[in-house]
Amino acid sequence: MTEQHEYRVWAPLASRMRVVAGDETVEMESAGGGWWHAHAPLADYGFQIDDDDAIRPDPASRHQPNGVHERSRVFDPLAHDWQDGAWTGRPIAGGVLYELHVGTFTPEGTLDAAAERFEHLRSIGVTHVELLPVNGFNGTHNWGYDGVAWYAVHEGYGGPAAYQRFVDAAHAAGLAVVQDVVHNHLGPSGNYLPLFGPYLSSEGRSTWGEHVNLAEPEVRRFILDDVQMWFRDMHVDALRLDAVHALVDESEVHILEEMAIETAALAAHLGRPLELIAESDLNDAKLITPRESGGYGLDAQWSDDFHHGVHVALTRETEGYYADFEPLAALAKTLERGFFHDGTYSSFRGKDHGRPIDLEHALTWRLVVSAQNHDQIGNRARGDRITEALDESQLLCAALLLYAGPFTPMLFQGEEWGASTPFQFFTSHPEEELGRLTAEGRLEEFREMGWDASVVPDPQDPETFRRSKLDWAEAGDGEHARILDGYRRLATLRRELPALTDPAYTANEVSADEDTRVLRLVRRAGRDDAVEVVLNLGDAAQQVPVTKERLRFTTHPDVAVADGAVSLPPGSGALLD
Repeated sequence: MTEQHEYRVWAPLASRMRVVAGDETVEMESAGGGWWHAHAPLADYGFQIDDDDAIRPDPASRHQPNGVHERSRVFDPLAHDWQDGAWTGRPIAGGVLYELHVGTFTPEGTLDAAAERFEHLRSIGVTHVELLPVNGFNGTHNWGYDGVAWYAVHEGYGGPAAYQRFVDAAHAAGLAVVQDVVHNHLGPSGNYLPLFGPYLSSEGRSTWGEHVNLAEPEVRRFILDDVQMWFRDMHVDALRLDAVHALVDESEVHILEEMAIETAALAAHLGRPLELIAESDLNDAKLITPRESGGYGLDAQWSDDFHHGVHVALTRETEGYYADFEPLAALAKTLERGFFHDGTYSSFRGKDHGRPIDLEHALTWRLVVSAQNHDQIGNRARGDRITEALDESQLLCAALLLYAGPFTPMLFQGEEWGASTPFQFFTSHPEEELGRLTAEGRLEEFREMGWDASVVPDPQDPETFRRSKLDWAEAGDGEHARILDGYRRLATLRRELPALTDPAYTANEVSADEDTRVLRLVRRAGRDDAVEVVLNLGDAAQQVPVTKERLRFTTHPDVAVADGAVSLPPGSGALLD
């Protein structure tokens, strides 16, 4: 007898629903509230809506083995023999995140291949592996932000079973897993959700498409269940919530606060920390303020101001949103107060932006910062890394600010050895018209900003994707190997020195000299434990008075300390205790 399975789907717009499982078509019964259900053979399946004979994939599909346009496959998350029973979790506080794109992190571009690099990540102090979105999208390669199957794992990466193996292996290596999830929009190809129900709002759109309809309770539940699925069934430790400023919600309890409430409850049940990290351009600490103090209760958020301050200080690039960060004081303020724009005027936005952080009560680790990330590299016209603009010592200055700075550092794949490979914007839309529009839209965007269109890679060209794959052979050669050694030494110091993970804003002192372009950061833990970070970001060598005498890290071989002062060549830095 053929094994039967109960199929359920929310389709309030339909007057008739059928499930097609294998060779059998079964009429579904209304279960009220827009829900339909039926028992049918356990086989690859899809739904027929009203009298349309087209077979559509399940909106909550867990497995799309043949792509997002084809039938879904039942996936049993309990079939995996988990080996992480002793894993008690790893909070973000004191940690180091590492952002990677599965398709370009290794030559193979799979989850299983990525898991083979865990020891490398541990050697640079990584505690959390953050994956760019892995949910189902149309085509073979994509950044992941064009996903349409929110509950599924892209088959090219290995599918859901490979994802469980990846998390299991990460936990065995002592690494937590952060999954980047997108709930603010859906991709342009394979989005069948509007055929089933009012998943999208008719009252506005973002850069990426119509807003998700958060006024509909079942749509909210669809998102909240997806959050729980990653934690419960895939054993991930944290979620990075993409572009939360695009989640337009007028409800009494914001969807982000609901996520925090349910995540905290699930963490208590599972007995391990589960955390939520928001990507937001609002510079509003309400996101990461505990609910008891009137905030949403998320655990951490990205802060772009740190990136912009470091980027401008090292590269001197001041176009676009970098303009406000030209003074070294902008980086100093960010290190001291968390946000540079905390109610100040943003020339890029043409208005005041952000709100100040409560420095007496806030915790520095709640801001996740980077010197490079997929956005700040991939959204450049050529997808070029700062590696092209900086020398070895300057690259290690960025690393020094990350590892010794007040916030939670996040590295982007390959930066730890100064990777020369770009990370370009790539797509693989099978639809010729969509691919053409994507390529033309990107060209026009950069043409308007004054770029020569000939240097902008075609996102649809497979070579654009191939160019973006890391070259792991670089890591053992010359300058690349020396940079990697620097990251490893900084990782060791971050574990050894309590001052480098102290979470108090008030424990830090920052100063910047605009004339010499010397930046000084003093970090303290308790009464006596302190470290001093000094960087010469100018063009001339400097003798800088210091209060500490022991050099623990230098970015350049000519850095030396004597008679109460440290000698710093241009573009160099040191850590002393």
